[in-house]
Amino acid sequence: MKVIAANQLSKVYNPHKIPVHALNGVDLEIEEGEFTAIVGPSGSGKTTLLNIIGGLDRPTEGQIAVGGKDISQLSDNQLINFRKNNIGFVFQAYNLIPVLTARENVEFVMLLQNRSKAERERRTLELLRSVGLEDKIDKRPSELSGGQQQRVAVARALAPKPTFVLADEPTANLDSESTANLLDIMAALNREENITFVFSTHDQRVIDRARRVVQLVDGRISSDETR
Repeated sequence: MKVIAANQLSKVYNPHKIPVHALNGVDLEIEEGEFTAIVGPSGSGKTTLLNIIGGLDRPTEGQIAVGGKDISQLSDNQLINFRKNNIGFVFQAYNLIPVLTARENVEFVMLLQNRSKAERERRTLELLRSVGLEDKIDKRPSELSGGQQQRVAVARALAPKPTFVLADEPTANLDSESTANLLDIMAALNREENITFVFSTHDQRVIDRARRVVQLVDGRISSDETR
């Protein structure tokens, strides 16, 4: 099943001053269950592409469909609801809520979805167990290592049962051991639960683990390799 379909995506910043062409006619399709890295140097457009796929930014031209739905036509409020229910995010800076425990951070999106308390508690424990943090459920972010915080972020991304997970430079702040542990967990979730992961990264450790590598140069796809 096709979960992402980008058609002739272009993005221009500052169009009325000094225009910056971040994307130039990008076509990209991602199938369910892929483990894909979007790579390229700084300024290549990879984060812009990820943001448009995730509905965090809008294209200047072109269409982006998620699960067959053209999200480029949604209103701001519709887009917020669509992201909440369909897309999981993992960010470089973790973006955990500092006053909440690991359990509460994972539960938060499900609370916004009006899931029952019993379902929230069951799924939260299940997810924190899957990322190896069942013994840290009542710890706040400040009490966790960087690698542990990022694993909470992965559990949170999976909580709403999204169509796919977008990970923007998820290993940038992690040491080698934490990176290996995180990638092992993501690869296992991909393999065992068929969860689709799309990374934006310049980390060779992530690129080496990806099964598909899409290279961006100057806002265009220069290569697309499936391993």
